[in-house]
Amino acid sequence: MPTTIDADTHIDETEDTWEYMLPGEEEFKPKVAYPSNPDPNLPPTRWWMIDGERQPRLRRSDEKTRTTVEARELLDVKVRLRDMDSLDVQTHVIYPTTFLIQPTARPEIDLAIKRSYNRWLGDRCRQSGGRLRWMCLPPVMTLDETIEELRWAKDHGAVGVFKKGNDEAGKSLTDPYFYPLWKEANALEMAVCIHTGSGIPNLKATRTAGDIGRGRVPFASLPEAFSSLITHKLPQRFPQIRWGFIEAASGWVPHELYRIDRRLKHPGEQGRSEGLLSLDDLPANFDVQRDAMREFNLFVTCLVDEDLPYILKFAGEDNLVVGSDYTHADQSMERHFQDELHARVEKGELTTAAVNKMLYDNPKRLYGL
Repeated sequence: MPTTIDADTHIDETEDTWEYMLPGEEEFKPKVAYPSNPDPNLPPTRWWMIDGERQPRLRRSDEKTRTTVEARELLDVKVRLRDMDSLDVQTHVIYPTTFLIQPTARPEIDLAIKRSYNRWLGDRCRQSGGRLRWMCLPPVMTLDETIEELRWAKDHGAVGVFKKGNDEAGKSLTDPYFYPLWKEANALEMAVCIHTGSGIPNLKATRTAGDIGRGRVPFASLPEAFSSLITHKLPQRFPQIRWGFIEAASGWVPHELYRIDRRLKHPGEQGRSEGLLSLDDLPANFDVQRDAMREFNLFVTCLVDEDLPYILKFAGEDNLVVGSDYTHADQSMERHFQDELHARVEKGELTTAAVNKMLYDNPKRLYGL
């Protein structure tokens, strides 16, 4: 049996994703749209139409992604499992694609499409014998329903909660609005993973000229979320949650830990802010730059060509994980990440023990597998 857990893979939503809506929600079902006058010289374009707005639905290339539509859309679970076998991977932890952005500002639509997604993915993963695990999409504009979704998802193979690092439901990650969500995730001992993405509704009316050329899924929100969680003491308030920071590399970890440490030791003229982390909240001899990742249950996905020996000095061997970004073909794609890491062991840059932890032990702990 393979002993690699791929900590960051994806699916592409498909027409079947929306077939689990409740009676009366049919009007909210996303539909596929195509341009009326396509350019014959360009690859075909298509979108999801959600509440009258165009949202991304990419037409993937088998060659570039090195996957097939049967695996990407889970049309045939066995095809994906065979691909995992060929890659020597035991488990895929699955994140969404369309929902890397927030497709609607209407709570009732948000609830309908995310609830359908959760049931569709739970049903597909049930067919995998435990090898496909998934992240629950919380409809955070309706927190009472979010609590019910977490409980249902936990009972149907979900290993965590998918969250954005920037605003969702008009609230920052550390806003007390989300405390009921954190309380339930803590009680269920589920991971909460902040994946590269945006929780701000992707609506034509709210886009500005400055948005052109900027990604819909900002990188910077993850380092900011990392520091904000620590500073607002969420890991201490909810100690059973494992916090993941997914698909934004890991080179920022030393800087963010240094920045937190510096603020604690040199608060400046403003002094300490009430309710925020201070040295008094930490045990004697606690070294933020050495101990915070381990003690606060923080995990970060790394890329195989980063300066990992340096990063490991701060993150430690027990808190880095690796993902292939399976189905996506962008700068995060690492289809053969095990080979790349073992090659660095051969060069003497990394230890076998550290690599084995990244490939199996650490994601096993993060996702509670």
